[in-house]
Amino acid sequence: MSLPEEFRAGYRKQRYRLVGGHSAVKTCHWVRRSLNTGGSENCYKNRFYGVPTHRCLQMTPSLGHCTQSCVFCWRATPETLGVSWDQTREIADPEDPDSVVEGSLAAHRKAMNGFGGNPNVEKRLLDEARKPLHAAISLEGEPTLYPRLGELVDSFKGHGFKSVFIVTNGTRPDVLQGLSAEPSQLYVSLCAPDEETYSRACRPMVKDGWARVMETLELLQSFSCPTVLRHTLVPGLNMVSPVSYARLAEVSNATYLEPKAAMSVGAARARFGYDEMAWFEDVQRFAEEIAAECSYRVLDEHRLSSIMLLSRLDKPIRLY
Repeated sequence: MSLPEEFRAGYRKQRYRLVGGHSAVKTCHWVRRSLNTGGSENCYKNRFYGVPTHRCLQMTPSLGHCTQSCVFCWRATPETLGVSWDQTREIADPEDPDSVVEGSLAAHRKAMNGFGGNPNVEKRLLDEARKPLHAAISLEGEPTLYPRLGELVDSFKGHGFKSVFIVTNGTRPDVLQGLSAEPSQLYVSLCAPDEETYSRACRPMVKDGWARVMETLELLQSFSCPTVLRHTLVPGLNMVSPVSYARLAEVSNATYLEPKAAMSVGAARARFGYDEMAWFEDVQRFAEEIAAECSYRVLDEHRLSSIMLLSRLDKPIRLY
């Protein structure tokens, strides 16, 4: 089933640039911030892994398709738009990966052209921003519902990208196991320490969601690329039981853990308010509590993103 026009129109209003029938691009807050500050203010990916913020393209190949309806998710959902479609199904008739990449690049460059008249933006940085080196397959939806995900990774690299991140909610371990190409780094959003919290916070729309996520955690050890467990946290919802998060980290043998405060933005504002968000100090303390219960230790932090980095490594792997 194609996405309803009401849905597509809603995303256009939110400044998403639609690409073909099921993909989209949107300029990240940190790309704008990096360009406007001469490259002096950058996102956590720059601090932790060396990714050049202003050269990042944020996209999705699975607009409007997801297997969860997380409380803290900023995306529009069928219920918020008053329309319906089967958002948990794998995308039928997926578009060619090269077409998705080329369409995403064209949309990204159009977005970058809007910075041309800004006197605060250096021409050198803007020229570089028009030639992105990093792709974040993380914008919206669940990317494993795009059946040609491994080919998409290969296509980005074939178009000159130096790194490609995939962010998944872990409900399709079968897809991850069968990827034809690994990303530069694989993220799994693990936003609950147990099944009860998972049901309440992540609101899965597929059967056996928690069992699927657990299968994904065990699968991570088979990847040769760095892997990450991302914990998006809301006090009183899923920011509980650090010992259980620690136990799951040991099960996964992930390269990194990234506890991060959920933001009350977009559609999430209807579900929890700004005053219900975790402060950076809350995330910092929670990360230290996780570290005290496992073999991971705190490596770094990015205060402006309210995120911490934990690992068994002495320092994170720099991708650039």
